[in-house]
Amino acid sequence: MKKVALWFICLLSILCKPMSAQDFTATHASNLSKEAWRKKVPALLASVKVPQFPDRTYQLAGSPDDTAILKKINQLIQDCSAKGGGKVVIPKGSYLLKGSIFLRSNVHLHLEEGAVLRFSPDPKDYLPVVRVRWEGTICYNYSPLIYAYQEKNIAITGKGTIDGQAEKFFYQWKKLQKPDKQRLRKMGNDRVPEKERVFGEGHYLRPDGIQLHECENILLEDFTIKGSPFWTIHPVLSKNITARNLKVAAGTTNDDGFDPESCTNVLVENCVFDTYDDCIAVKAGRDQDGWEKGSTNGVVVRNCVFKSGVGSGFCIGSEMSGGVKNIFIENCTITSKKHGLNFKSNKDRGGFMEHVYIRNLQIDSCKYGLTFTTDYHGWRGNNFPTRYNDFYIENVVVNHAEKLGIQIVGLEEKPIKRLYFNKVQINNTPLPTKLKYFEQVVAKEVLINGQKQSFSL
Repeated sequence: MKKVALWFICLLSILCKPMSAQDFTATHASNLSKEAWRKKVPALLASVKVPQFPDRTYQLAGSPDDTAILKKINQLIQDCSAKGGGKVVIPKGSYLLKGSIFLRSNVHLHLEEGAVLRFSPDPKDYLPVVRVRWEGTICYNYSPLIYAYQEKNIAITGKGTIDGQAEKFFYQWKKLQKPDKQRLRKMGNDRVPEKERVFGEGHYLRPDGIQLHECENILLEDFTIKGSPFWTIHPVLSKNITARNLKVAAGTTNDDGFDPESCTNVLVENCVFDTYDDCIAVKAGRDQDGWEKGSTNGVVVRNCVFKSGVGSGFCIGSEMSGGVKNIFIENCTITSKKHGLNFKSNKDRGGFMEHVYIRNLQIDSCKYGLTFTTDYHGWRGNNFPTRYNDFYIENVVVNHAEKLGIQIVGLEEKPIKRLYFNKVQINNTPLPTKLKYFEQVVAKEVLINGQKQSFSL
């Protein structure tokens, strides 16, 4: 028995032995990447369950000028759900909605071509407060324009338009929100009970465009959404999410296009993002408030177009304290006035980013090509460094990086580990690399300004 126990301990020590620099070769890294794309992606996609609905249709009746039109929409949704589900159809027309749409289980909200939902710019229309995640911290705040909480089998589809009209009012709150933002972050840091984190009237935390909170089996397809007061499409603590053929246009500020946060099994495909801030930002909660609420695990983004004004084409973070893993991005084009790809955190966050696979990207222009950032702004002085490991980046071309090609800056106590770059080309940048505190980086066919890069310190 003692010999068996000793054998098991030896085997376990071998299996758990950290991978050395000698083990992480180009061949080994290439094989790991191929295996992930070959096995993990099909398994992930098979797990993404698109909702199915009964063959029943509820057609909205009445004039778009009807002052009770929002009440009628929400009543149809409620009736549809209560009777087992089906499709609620919004016909062609321009509808001013003085408040939120509340989605319910087994309801497919369909916007016919030419249907425009124009949401009121009056904050009082989004009361009473509901449970949301605001910049990674749970609180009670103004309702998002479209909201669902703990619902299953929900969809928004059709070639209609959702217009948040942020430019008519909510943009003004950006310069007023700082005290509320700091108060909320301190509440998260101090683990204040969630029921006591009440904002809403008298406060200035802007509502999301769409927040789907603790929901399951979600389909978002074909519609255009623009003018969101804050993050545009924001699934939170949800699973089995499909977003395809969407057109996400700009709000005014902090209008991230699609932010899956602490979500599992997400597919985003064939979408066009033209936002002021980040196009897609994968998140998982902020600081202490995010540590125990779950990671984001399993995201596929493919065949999308990204255009960002001041943010990133694609990023992870900075709210990622629950951890982010198994992220796959392929066949996308990016134009950004700031970052092409950005993996951002700071020493307040903790958590991890790992097993990120990227291939076949065309980044036309940006200031910073590929950045691994461990000192993202807003650090409040904590010491919980984020773990970065296992990034596999292949077949990426950056035509012009105005400031910097590739930045890998870890922390002395927590270096960034196991990065694989294969066939990465940056054609025009004044500063090829900025490198500090990293381990096990493999560069194969990496050219910056025509010069081969080895990423040695």
